[in-house]
Amino acid sequence: MARSISQAILDVLAEAGARDVFGVVGDVINPFVLETINDPRFNWITVRHEEHAGYAAAAQSELSGAIGVCAGTAGPGALHLINGLYNAQKEGGAVVAITGQVPTAQRGSDFHKEMDLTKVFDDVCAYQAVIETPAQVPRMIQIAVQKALAERAVVRIEVAADIFPKDILGEHYTHPMVHQMPRVTPPLEELEKAAEILRSGKRVTVYCGIGCRDSKSDVLALASKLGAPIGHTLRAKDIFDYSDGPVVGLTGNIGSPAGFHAVNDCDVLLMLGTDFPYSEFLPDGRPIIQVDQRIDHIGRRGPVSLGLVGDAGETVRALLPLIEAEKKSSEFRDRLLSMRDKWLKHVDSQASLSREDEPLHPQLFAKAVSDSADDDAIFAVDVGECTVWTARNMSMAQDRRMVGGFNHGSLGPGLPTALGAAALFPSRQVWALCGDGGFCMSMNDFVTAVRYNWPIKVLVFNNSELGFVAMEMQVAGMPKNDEATGLTNPDFAAYAKACGGDGVRVEHAADIVPAIEQAIASDKPFIIDAIVSSGELVMPPHIKIDEVWGFGLSKIKEAVLGVKGDHEVWKEWRDEFMGFRS
Repeated sequence: MARSISQAILDVLAEAGARDVFGVVGDVINPFVLETINDPRFNWITVRHEEHAGYAAAAQSELSGAIGVCAGTAGPGALHLINGLYNAQKEGGAVVAITGQVPTAQRGSDFHKEMDLTKVFDDVCAYQAVIETPAQVPRMIQIAVQKALAERAVVRIEVAADIFPKDILGEHYTHPMVHQMPRVTPPLEELEKAAEILRSGKRVTVYCGIGCRDSKSDVLALASKLGAPIGHTLRAKDIFDYSDGPVVGLTGNIGSPAGFHAVNDCDVLLMLGTDFPYSEFLPDGRPIIQVDQRIDHIGRRGPVSLGLVGDAGETVRALLPLIEAEKKSSEFRDRLLSMRDKWLKHVDSQASLSREDEPLHPQLFAKAVSDSADDDAIFAVDVGECTVWTARNMSMAQDRRMVGGFNHGSLGPGLPTALGAAALFPSRQVWALCGDGGFCMSMNDFVTAVRYNWPIKVLVFNNSELGFVAMEMQVAGMPKNDEATGLTNPDFAAYAKACGGDGVRVEHAADIVPAIEQAIASDKPFIIDAIVSSGELVMPPHIKIDEVWGFGLSKIKEAVLGVKGDHEVWKEWRDEFMGFRS
């Protein structure tokens, strides 16, 4: 029995676990869109920008473990997908992008909207199925989707305009999809080497990444036997929480002192399921054991003494009996836990609602949301200073999840990532934590949440500035420059109401909790327009001499501007001083 190409694609996507397709309709993909709308297995979700479709699909893949799907037409419609797809690639999302192409007879003639999409998408896609005849469809569609599933990769399916309406006549290559991948354990002799190194250490630290998602209890058991603290990457924040015992937090520029010293003061470092990219925050001159499923991840960030290719959970479970008889001293761990508790007390004091200075400190909003949100809430985090407040002032304990653009680092993923989460889990509370710069890049899709009745809660840290960029400029020795980093923002609460949602503007500390309660109670998409200080300093856990010099030089240059009449400088200095004083 003949099937359309669109139906064949949908059949394979459904078998792979997809249910939502995010995209923008367009001439070439119209047959696919209409067939998706009429297929009861799928939800076609119209977004206002294809880039956001890529972000939403990536979020769904990360949260579900299955695939996410997005679509764009030929030419510019397809190109708009690419930034969202890079986010998926960097986050390890399994995403299938459906795109069109100009008619085959017009290829190579510089036809209207004609672009060499294969060349353009070559860097971001692990596989591209370019369909130029219906006979290719059964095999190539399955190859593409299977590769996305198996390798947690981005793939693209391209169909030319004159090919999409045609039917498939043969099904010779159709076969059941493979969903389960093997969990690899390193060889016993390699595990014994690792156990020997761990036994020799007096100050062992376990440093965990997203690869530990399914092995939390085993990692905690190993850390207990080793008397070791557990540090973790930002992406693993919703796996390991301070309430789990030996967890000391993050290292890196947005980390904590305890997390920094756990990694740098240890005499053996065990890295589990992480490709932490900042080599300057990894130690040298001591044994490092790295466990990762991908061999190309091992040793590319630091001088690894022993690399183990394997699943983090399976490797930890195999290691546990090899060090079962050891009784490790917990002195190193306990010292770091004391440091952690002191840091947490300081962080809580910074987020106290008694700090009524205005514009408000952004930490107040982050902590208040954390205290009020559901135990299974999903937090979609944008890029910038809002990432810092999420990392330092919010808890991801219980069944909370956190998604965003942490590895790609592109501004604007908060809102569209929240859309993907809301579509996947309509009964769960979804928060988008956005800076004003990031939100303004994606705010057009707030109406998408209104259209589909997703009551997402959007917290916009509104400091009228690209704050993280401003901080980077100061560390480099440049004064803050409003022409470069300043923003002119609308009233975001009024915008929410204009779109058919709801919102509130918050300028006083006493109004923070009532605003959050109002957002939680609302059955509409809701924006909290949080008016916060642009002078809040983001201090790393360890400051280098060149950073001190750069920041000091920046302050001298700012002082000159203040003397010349730029009185905003004095306001900034006041806010920075208040942050130091507290």
